[in-house]
Amino acid sequence: MPSSLDPPPISVGTAITPMAFVRAMVAAYRARGMDPSGALELAQIPPRKVDQADARITAAQMEAVSEAAMRELDDEGLGCFSRPLPWGSYGMLARASLSAPSLGIALKRWCRHHGLITDDVALSLETMGERARLVLRPHRRPGPPTEFCVVSVLRNIHGLASWYVDSRIPLQGAQFPYTPPPHLDAYAVLFDGPAAFGADEAAIAFDARYLALPVRRDEAAMNQLLQRALPLTVRSYRRDRLLVARVRQVLATQPLDAHNADDLAALLNVSARTLHRQLKDEGASLQALKDEVRRQRATELLLRTRRPIKQVAQASGFQNEKSFIRAFRGWTGRSPGEWRSEQLS
Repeated sequence: MPSSLDPPPISVGTAITPMAFVRAMVAAYRARGMDPSGALELAQIPPRKVDQADARITAAQMEAVSEAAMRELDDEGLGCFSRPLPWGSYGMLARASLSAPSLGIALKRWCRHHGLITDDVALSLETMGERARLVLRPHRRPGPPTEFCVVSVLRNIHGLASWYVDSRIPLQGAQFPYTPPPHLDAYAVLFDGPAAFGADEAAIAFDARYLALPVRRDEAAMNQLLQRALPLTVRSYRRDRLLVARVRQVLATQPLDAHNADDLAALLNVSARTLHRQLKDEGASLQALKDEVRRQRATELLLRTRRPIKQVAQASGFQNEKSFIRAFRGWTGRSPGEWRSEQLS
């Protein structure tokens, strides 16, 4: 039986993180002629499991082994780059972007400053229409970045971006410049949204509207963050400050694909339960948003076109004319035909 002096069992919980990432840290130790056993012991990772291809660890274990390795190696890059990134490097980058008025400016600063601490890779923020991408490309170092490097850097900047605006930033997709790894299933947790492999570059994509959100953190919050920053890479924010806007957009642009909560949630890369909970947190409901968007769409079509009522119903997201007429009477006290005639008379 464990005594009261034994460390807490951080290995208890859902083990999702691939052991391949721990092997990358162990390789960094060996490249410097150092012993990783202390870090492994601190994270309660049996050395015999490090070389097991299918082994996994918990988020708490990953946090513990990463912090121990960063301190012992004095390298926050954990061997990913040709030169070590001394302890505090990423904190310096985060602090340098804190005064930015918006997330977009903060991320551009972060990408630029990252190139000052290592030129092995180049990071950039790219936007095209409503889509933004954080892109990681090899720069000076020959060959593509390792999987551990790509995952670490992209998870870090995604977590920091969410922290800056105090909001979940759901990903529309992620791409990686290597073949699917044996632990492919872990990527669904590491990066929400569809993942593509064998790409020319590494990148994560998200709705560009998040770039306009203001940075909501201050110096006191930054000091608190830097005391325990690593959970950023495994933390999932509940609040999504653009969720209501994203729901409205999907309902307006894909009405036939969003008849129910399950279909809508799938388009937003969340579960129906999460969708309802997050909307409630934002003081909204799915039914109210559906009514708002459908009513706006229906009234515009009735006023600006001569489409038959049946076509207006379909274009507004209703499965049949009967349900549309019933809903429209609830909104206006008139049938769609009556309302159209009154407005155009």
